[in-house]
Amino acid sequence: MKCDRRTMLLYAVTDRAWTGEQSLYEQVEAALKGGATCIQLREKELDDAAFSEEAMQIAPLCRRYGVPLFINDNVDVAIACGADGVHVGQDDTAAAEVRARVGESMMIGVSVHSVEEAIAAVNDGADCLGAGAVFSTSTKTDVGVMPRETLAAICRAVSVPVVAIGGINEKNLPKLRGTGIAGAAIVSAVFGAPDIEAASRRLRALAEETFSGE
Repeated sequence: MKCDRRTMLLYAVTDRAWTGEQSLYEQVEAALKGGATCIQLREKELDDAAFSEEAMQIAPLCRRYGVPLFINDNVDVAIACGADGVHVGQDDTAAAEVRARVGESMMIGVSVHSVEEAIAAVNDGADCLGAGAVFSTSTKTDVGVMPRETLAAICRAVSVPVVAIGGINEKNLPKLRGTGIAGAAIVSAVFGAPDIEAASRRLRALAEETFSGE
């Protein structure tokens, strides 16, 4: 399944570390109302049953807003909830194995850190890539900051949309202009914001301005 670059503009990645007064469902809906173009449901602590139950609630919400839902690193949950895509890292299930399981109807995203990894992922069936970390981030402490030239080289090397990830916020997002990326994958600047809807609206506008000519 091909990935539309437009749906990668503001790729919001969930993190329940910031749930409190709002449930994760409410936070995702706020991000969608603000203009998130894609949602990745990421759960590192929930067991499969709880993750699946949550995904079953989030999937119809995303469909209602016409926004694709990716499930992070759990093919079973992605299949069970009818997600639009599944995203895997370099240490997760290989993209080729994921494709064998999900067929051609589901998008596959892969995290990459080099041109070699990017080309391999696309050859294995990836429909989009997440490249980073482009800025320092507390979310991924085991990954160094990717040089801008590496990010641009990845974009030049593949034909699928590339999304930058890692420490992206309203101040530094414009610095990614001219790299060739389709959009920005953002965690804390969306879900850690006091007003998620307002933050998403500002980030969407910034993404439109920054990546419209890419």
